Amino acid sequence: MSTPRAVNAWGRLSRGVHDVWTPSLGQDAQANLTAMRRPVLAAGLRRSYGDVALNAGNELIVTTAMDRFIACDWNSGTVRAEAGLSLDDLLRVCVPRGWFPPVTPGTRFVTLGGAVANDVHGKNHHVAGAFGRHVSALGLARSTGEVLTLSPDENMGLFSATLGGLGLTGLILWVELRLMPIASSDIEVETLPIRDLEAFFRLDQDSQDWPYTVAWVDCLARGPRTGQGLYIRGRHAGQGCLTAHSSPKLTIPVTAPAGLLNPLTLSAFNAAYRNRPWAVGRARTAYSPFFYPLDSIGEWNRLYGPAGFYQFQCVVPHVGGPEAVGKILETISSSRQGSFLSVLKRFGDQTSPGLLSFPIPGATLALDFPNRGAETLRLMQRLNDIALDAGGRIYPAKDAAMTPAQFQASYPDWRRLEDLRDPMILSDYWRRVTGISA
Repeated sequence: MSTPRAVNAWGRLSRGVHDVWTPSLGQDAQANLTAMRRPVLAAGLRRSYGDVALNAGNELIVTTAMDRFIACDWNSGTVRAEAGLSLDDLLRVCVPRGWFPPVTPGTRFVTLGGAVANDVHGKNHHVAGAFGRHVSALGLARSTGEVLTLSPDENMGLFSATLGGLGLTGLILWVELRLMPIASSDIEVETLPIRDLEAFFRLDQDSQDWPYTVAWVDCLARGPRTGQGLYIRGRHAGQGCLTAHSSPKLTIPVTAPAGLLNPLTLSAFNAAYRNRPWAVGRARTAYSPFFYPLDSIGEWNRLYGPAGFYQFQCVVPHVGGPEAVGKILETISSSRQGSFLSVLKRFGDQTSPGLLSFPIPGATLALDFPNRGAETLRLMQRLNDIALDAGGRIYPAKDAAMTPAQFQASYPDWRRLEDLRDPMILSDYWRRVTGISA
């Protein structure tokens, strides 16, 4: 039985009432799917910032109760689990056994199905590529009643379309993932100051032997200081304990007042964060604060106020990339918009099997923007155009502003995904960027 429920995206910009189904068994989810007479979409923990996981006015199958392990080989590190299992729960089980996800995004509160649907990436793309490269098989239910096993060797076309396919090819039932071995749950970290964008690219080139690299940049810095910030690189410690993370100790209880994040507070935060006495140097830390710093604060999205926030993430190719990143940062600084979370990192040459996977070789930049209405939307359009003019693309999982022309320029193969889309499955995002409504 479905329940009408208002559902928000993580950015709290997009929202709508859905008829929500919460099956706890795969066969119940399949029955829900085949019985639908209106467009339906599967969703997990809904950490996508925009409307990728929304289907307002229609049906939503929430898979988070489908979270069981199906088979685990702790000798080889191969795990098969239902699509609703979160990385949070996977880590609690695999880390004490000496295994770790080969690719992890910046939050552990995503499901395996969501990680597949968005073909997520992490701080180690230059080494490991995107999530889909480590998926050996998955189960997919279609509204026709078919239940298929997809892999690089079986139903390969549909497998490729499902990796990064935004949940449009069917209902993902289970995922088989190859984990990576670790000798410790700790991370050895080195943090170095960077005075400008040129320093980032030079230091990044010199960090090839570090599996995890990322930079925090001051989005308000201008002129010769554009790109200043902190460069962070890490690796799994060679020995130590194997301890899973703890739960968040702090939760934002209410939505912050409008205007809390403004140029004044942002400038103060950036200066304090960059100039902390302990900010630079070598350290050893647990994996959770290194990979998931914001997960220590529950409901942190409330800090952006009642109007919500946009996130912009682009990737621009190596050729022309530094100039494009510089232009984007200058545009943001001139606008006096932006956030304390400004992340710059590199994508490597590891090709994803996903048809619409976001990463391409180059530099990727991600920032949050408190929603100031038309002013912020105009800024988002300018940033999108800069990235596209440089031969780059925008990340659908973070997007709430792309026009159809911008999306189709980013992903010229989108019609191939449309050809393989389950005819009963749609999302608000797909309607917005393609104009397809049925």
